[in-house]
Amino acid sequence: MKPKIVIVDDHTILRDGLQSLLTARGEYEVVGHAADGLEAIQAAKEYQPDIILLDLSMPKMNGIAAIKEIKKQVPEIKILALTIYRDEEYILSAFEAGADGYCLKDANFEEMLKALKIVMSGKTYMSPEVSEKVLQGYLEGQKSIKTSSSLDSLTQREKEVLKLIGEGYRNAEIADFLCISVKTVNKHRSNLMEKLDIHNTASLTAYAIDKGIVNTT
Repeated sequence: MKPKIVIVDDHTILRDGLQSLLTARGEYEVVGHAADGLEAIQAAKEYQPDIILLDLSMPKMNGIAAIKEIKKQVPEIKILALTIYRDEEYILSAFEAGADGYCLKDANFEEMLKALKIVMSGKTYMSPEVSEKVLQGYLEGQKSIKTSSSLDSLTQREKEVLKLIGEGYRNAEIADFLCISVKTVNKHRSNLMEKLDIHNTASLTAYAIDKGIVNTT
């Protein structure tokens, strides 16, 4: 049987293009796709794929948070991150969340196929353009290169709320997306303002954009 794969990216053209290429190659069965982190979690549970090809920058819930939740709920699923980010912080965060591989979007199709095969074999993959030293440092538990900042003081849930605030969602919508109460959203918002020393929504939004939490492209 062909390995089952789910494609997760917020760009329809990219999802459709990858599906066409993978289907034409005949080595994988594309069983589903998703446009954001929340849909990715649902697709993982619904389709039970062997591997998920997942973008890191997405609306509603980013790829890092989605990886962590998918691995928590369906740990046997392999996840290959497909991203434009070369920064050490993103790489370490992806593997820390549970990613099995890290492939850059400017890689050619053959490299992506190689990455999928390596991850499916149970090994870890990282695009060669990304420093090998970064991955080695992570695997050896030497995470000192991860720069501390006010962002590091936030919990994962607070980062998710900050992202949604930055994308312009209201408290009730955030509560619905994250399956929490509006009261809890308000508490997270208060914690964000206290930890970041920011006291209005506009400034929270500006901070989220400045830190790259919100994708403006």
